[in-house]
Amino acid sequence: MTPPGKYLDALVERRVPGIQYRALGPAGVLLEFDGGWADLARRTPLSATTTMMAYSMSKTITAAAVLQLVAAGSVGLDDPVERYVPTPYGRAITVRQLLAHLSGIPNPIPLRWVHPVSQHAGFDERRALGAEMAAHPRLASVPGTRFRYSNLGYWLLGEVVSVAAGGRRFESYVAERVLAPIGITAPELGYAITDGTPHANGYLEKYSFLNLIKGAVIDRWYIGSYEGRWLRIEPHYLNGPAFGGLVGSARGFGKFLLDQLQPTSAILEPRARELFYSQQQTSRGKPIAMTLGWHIGRLGRVPFFFKEGGGGGFHCEMRIYPTPGVGTIVMTNATAFNVKRCLNALDRQFL
Repeated sequence: MTPPGKYLDALVERRVPGIQYRALGPAGVLLEFDGGWADLARRTPLSATTTMMAYSMSKTITAAAVLQLVAAGSVGLDDPVERYVPTPYGRAITVRQLLAHLSGIPNPIPLRWVHPVSQHAGFDERRALGAEMAAHPRLASVPGTRFRYSNLGYWLLGEVVSVAAGGRRFESYVAERVLAPIGITAPELGYAITDGTPHANGYLEKYSFLNLIKGAVIDRWYIGSYEGRWLRIEPHYLNGPAFGGLVGSARGFGKFLLDQLQPTSAILEPRARELFYSQQQTSRGKPIAMTLGWHIGRLGRVPFFFKEGGGGGFHCEMRIYPTPGVGTIVMTNATAFNVKRCLNALDRQFL
C-alpha cells in the first residue's frame, strides 16, 4: 500500500480541499494527519484545531445521550415517543424504533433544513420541527416493519432528550453529560461555530451533479463564489442539532472513539453500551444493519460499526472495529468526497 501520508497528500492535491484523519487504539493515537486548506481563497491551512460540520455523525452522539437516559430510568426504550413529544404519527412509534430507523417516519430531503449563522441566535428550533412534521404527517411504512433512514426521527430524539432531562436544552445536556466526561471541549466538538476557533469553509465540487441542480434544491444565500474548481458554501447551522448539528474536529471525535475502545466507557453504563452495539431487527425478526446508534459494515472479513455524515460542503465518517480494537475517523470539507473509499484504503493497515 502507498504510505498513509503520501496517500493523504495525494488526496489533497487532487480530490479534496482539506482533510483530517485519525486512527486510534485503546492506548491512544496510532496515526494522525491534518492537511490541505480550510480556506482556498485565503490559503488558510487546515490544522488539527480546525472545525468542520459533522452532519449525520451527530446522530451517534444523540443515540449515546438517549441511552444514558435509558440507563438512568428517565426514558424507556419501548415507550411511545408521544409520551415525550406530540407528533402527528400516533402512539405506535417507540424510542427504540427512532434510534434504529424503524419508525416509518418519512425522510424528506433535508438540504433546506439549514439557516444562516446570522439567524442562529433567534432561531426557533421547535417551531421548525413542528412545521416539518406538519408538512410530512404520513408514515412511509408501518412502525417496526422496515428500515427507513429518517433525519426527522432523530430530530425528534433531541426533543425526547430535552424532555427526559427535565426541560434542559438538548445541546446543553450533550455537552455536560456526553462530551465533558471524556475531556471533549467546546471548540473540539459542540453545536456552535466558536469564535476564535478556525472553522473550515465547506466546498461543493464545481463539476458535479449537485452543483448543476443546486438552484432547485438549496437556497441562494447558501451559495458562495467559485474558488478554482470548487464552489464555496456559506457558513450555516442545521435546523435540528440532534440529527446533524455537531461542529468539531477529528481530534474531538477521536476522544469519543477512544472512550468506546476502553474496557469501561466513562459515559455509558455496561447495559447501555451493550445496547449501543446490539444489532436490531424488525418486528418480524429480520435483522437490519443497524444498532441503537451505529450502522453495521464490513471491510473484507472484519466487521465494524460506523456513522457517516455529509451535506453542504462537508463529508465525514467514523468507525469502530471491535475485533482489532481500532477506531478511525476522516473529516473533509468537500461535499462529494468518497469517505468510505478513503477509510477502506487507510484502515486496512490496522486490521
